[in-house]
Amino acid sequence: MTDAGHRASRLNAARRARDLERVAEETVDVLVVGLGVTGAGAALDAASRGLSVAAIDAHDLAFGTSRWSSKMVHGGLRYLARGQVGVAYESAVERGILLTRTAPHLARAQPYLLPLVPSVSPGQAALAMTGYRLGDALRAAARTPRRVLPGPSRLPASRALEAAPAVRRRGLRGALLSWDGRLVDDARLVVALARTAAWCGARVLTRCRALRLAPGGAEVRDELTGSALTIRARAVVNATGVWAGRLADVRLRPSRGSHLVLRPGVLPLRAGLHVPIPGTVNRFALVLPQPDGRVYVGLTDEPVDGPVPDVPEVPEEDVTALLEVVNGVLEAPLTRADVAGAFAGLRPLLEAPGRTADLSRRHAVLDTGGVVTVVGGKLTTYRRMAEDAVDRALALRGVPAGPSVTASLPLVGAGGTAVAAGVPRRLVERYGSEAREVWELARRFPEEAGLGVTLGELVWAVRCEGALDVDDLLDRRTRLGLVPADRAAALPLAHAALEAALPH
Repeated sequence: MTDAGHRASRLNAARRARDLERVAEETVDVLVVGLGVTGAGAALDAASRGLSVAAIDAHDLAFGTSRWSSKMVHGGLRYLARGQVGVAYESAVERGILLTRTAPHLARAQPYLLPLVPSVSPGQAALAMTGYRLGDALRAAARTPRRVLPGPSRLPASRALEAAPAVRRRGLRGALLSWDGRLVDDARLVVALARTAAWCGARVLTRCRALRLAPGGAEVRDELTGSALTIRARAVVNATGVWAGRLADVRLRPSRGSHLVLRPGVLPLRAGLHVPIPGTVNRFALVLPQPDGRVYVGLTDEPVDGPVPDVPEVPEEDVTALLEVVNGVLEAPLTRADVAGAFAGLRPLLEAPGRTADLSRRHAVLDTGGVVTVVGGKLTTYRRMAEDAVDRALALRGVPAGPSVTASLPLVGAGGTAVAAGVPRRLVERYGSEAREVWELARRFPEEAGLGVTLGELVWAVRCEGALDVDDLLDRRTRLGLVPADRAAALPLAHAALEAALPH
């Protein structure tokens, strides 16, 4: 993407006001409702085909489930174990696309250890290694190079402890090493998708709530002013995820995936951990070190009944259950005091009998009264979900367009990670080819908000990434808000960023 292209991708309050005024006067080819990963992906898919697009969200980019994932870009091994070969292969293909083509600055290989402590029997270890080797075969079938995603191996105890010194030493027989994909930050992927869609001409509008959907568009309320408008569209895609039932006749059975957040230094790790969940087969708790030094521990899979909240809460029983599982492989057990924060996401699973943990993660694209609704699926396969939803919406409404091109379309920042010397590696890993510009702002505004995040990065988020308030800055453009104490400490600098970003 050229410098002019980067400028064309930038989202901010001024652009929002212009686009909102224009979208009320035109009829777009495609209206996408919801700006999580699937909705932002659908906006990009349609806009990159040359169609006119409006994409709206009642809140912000990545406000919902898309920011509450484990940040994994996985190859579908869990689905392969259940015989869902098609879902597993699709996951492996989409993982390879992210790692090698569309977002290599945001997605990369992550090592995981399965510690062979006494509670993991030799039979369990053999079964797990068989699964890892089948996963590597999926990688090969998806044509992801081994240099991008190495194969599995077994490590002696000494090597395992080098990578994970917190693992219990007594009786340790070594560890199984496997590799999978992971994101630097799931919310940053959504921002990159939305900005790339904007570069292709989409009108990306946050704080715009769809009140009613129809085959010809939507009644919308501007949540900043309270004013109402009609967006006319030839085709409509409802990509509101677990909230899809508010706008369409679709029955979902949400499942809660809870994670714990440990502060930097609580659990030093150079690799993630797979921890078998007692009483299950091929289900693991995850211990996931993050680039900012925090560690996530997850995740649960529990059904959720009743109204769907905007921001799910983590019940104390989930905290207790996760600590109990993970402590089974640690030398010094974690305590409740080690948990600095927690978050939960709700999976939008189609209603079906049985446990939510056993429901298929295959996505569904439904005709709901002339509006296409896409549900199910998972973060890794967002691009395929978006493509299928746009294909169905165009066919349903007779809108002509060429095929999807997103499998080969790099996202904003993916134009190269070889940035000039002096730019911190942390910025390169978050901003890719835009890291130099962010670094220049960081040098102008070097005050730190926490975890190395500078005022300059917050200013960039306001000027270029569509952040409109402190919640956008702390909870989605950065993840400082995951720990309440960190959020409170960063709040004054977030307010300063909104002021500094204003034109003078």
